[in-house]
Amino acid sequence: MPMKASGPATDWQEIDRFENGARGAGWVAYPEERMQRASHALAADDGVYVVDPVDAEGVDDLLTEFGEVAGVVVLLDRHKRDAASVARRHDVPVYVPDVMAGITDDIDAETTVVRHDIDGSGLAVHGVIDNPLWSEAALYSEDDGTLVVAEAVGTGSYFLAGDERLGVHPALRITPPKRLRRFDAERLLVGHGEGVLTDAASAVDDAVSGARGRAPRLYAQTLRSFLPV
Repeated sequence: MPMKASGPATDWQEIDRFENGARGAGWVAYPEERMQRASHALAADDGVYVVDPVDAEGVDDLLTEFGEVAGVVVLLDRHKRDAASVARRHDVPVYVPDVMAGITDDIDAETTVVRHDIDGSGLAVHGVIDNPLWSEAALYSEDDGTLVVAEAVGTGSYFLAGDERLGVHPALRITPPKRLRRFDAERLLVGHGEGVLTDAASAVDDAVSGARGRAPRLYAQTLRSFLPV
């Protein structure tokens, strides 16, 4: 199982479909990779917003289920992924949170820097991490409680210690992202792995509060995964 796959993605897998008062879905472009890079489409007030996309053949069929694409959103400075190509194909801008405004020059498409609200969408960006090594924001709909987090927490196997439902990124275990606790999230969509579609606020609280205490177990698991069998 490769850590990160490359080349044209054709065998993508749908994840995270929800339609209870809000609408959206996600996909993993390379189901076999260990990183489990997840992308999402959210139906908003003015169209569909595509978040941190890894492009795949036929994924536009999924996007059109939720309406016309209104924009692409990048939530992590390292998650430019295929944002530019998706935005150009749909003739829409790439929205970049101001916490990572410096990446706009690296995106080969029209960009719009967002301080808080994405006008007309009902979606807002909120800073999560801002330091010289890591710039990340979350996307949140207060109306329906949908929270999207790119990397600070995830459900990929390398995020999870033991039986955790949701885990803090290994590099953040000692200083976990406490800002995520302020959201009353009904559902959580993540950039790596499948989302948490019920009782998400509780899952976030458990992940953040237990991050340090469960860190040794996660690091031991990670070390064992690289040992020969």
